[in-house]
Amino acid sequence: MQRYKILHRTYYNFTNPMSLEPHVLRLRPREGHELRIESSLLEITPPATLRWQRDVEDNCVALATFTSPTRHLLIESTTIIQQYNETPLDFWVADYALDYPFAYRPDDQLVLAAYRQTKQPASNLLAAWLASVWQAGERIQTITLLQRLSSRIQQTLRYQLREEAGVQSATETLSLGSGSCRDSAYLFMEAARLLGFAARFVSGYLHAPPTTTNFGSTHAWAEVFIPGAGWKGFDPSIGTIVGTDHVAVAVARLPESVPPVAGAFVGPAQATLDVGVWVTALS
Repeated sequence: MQRYKILHRTYYNFTNPMSLEPHVLRLRPREGHELRIESSLLEITPPATLRWQRDVEDNCVALATFTSPTRHLLIESTTIIQQYNETPLDFWVADYALDYPFAYRPDDQLVLAAYRQTKQPASNLLAAWLASVWQAGERIQTITLLQRLSSRIQQTLRYQLREEAGVQSATETLSLGSGSCRDSAYLFMEAARLLGFAARFVSGYLHAPPTTTNFGSTHAWAEVFIPGAGWKGFDPSIGTIVGTDHVAVAVARLPESVPPVAGAFVGPAQATLDVGVWVTALS
C-alpha cells in the first residue's frame, strides 16, 4: 500500500471586486477497492456554501456558492489517500476478449454505446496512423494491442505543456507531433474507439519526481472497458498501463466534461484576472 498526500491549490486575483457565480469542483479522488481516502479537507476563501453530489459518471462533485463580491478566490484541497493498486497487470480477462478483434456482449453494447462513438469522423491522417499500429487480419492479444497503442503515442509525440484550455483533436495532435497529457489521452481514446473499444477520459494526478517541466499539475489518461477486467487505465503520455502512481479524480465520455474547477464571475468589463494552480503529490 502506498500513502499519498495531495495538495491542490487554485487561486484567482481580480483587479476589481467580482461577484462569483456557482463553481463546480472535482477535486475528491474516486474511491474503490484500489483507493481509499484517509482524510479530506476543502478550504475556500471567501467562505462558500458547499453542496456535494454524484454526477452521472459517479464522480464526487462539490457545488460552491458565494454571497459577497471579492477580489480574491482561493480553493485549497488537501487529501490523504491509501493506494492499493500495486499490481496493475494482475487482472482477469474474459475468454472471448483475450484476443482482438472481439465483440462486446449485447447487454454491454447497450451500456457502452456512447463510449464507442468518436467525436468526429476519422481523418485520413488518423486512419493512416492507426494502420501503422494494427492492420486488419493481425491476431493479437487485446492487452498487447492496447499497450502497443499507448506506447506508440508516447514514442510518436513530443510532450508539450499547454496552459490554455481545451483539448486538441486527434488530427491536430498528429499534425503537430506534440500535445499535452490530455491531448495524448484523447488521441488514444479516438484510436481505441475506431478499433471498436469503449474508452473514456480520466482526470487526476500522477505521482512523479519534480523536474524543470513538472512542478506539479493535474494529469490525464484514458480507460478502456475490457470484459472481465472492467475499466482499465492506459497512460499514453508515459506509454504504460495505469498503476500505483495514478490517482483518478473524475471520468467522462468527453475530455472537456471534467475540469477540476469550473465557474464564472461577473464584474466590470475592464477587470483583469490572474490565475494560478499548484498541485503537490507526496508519498
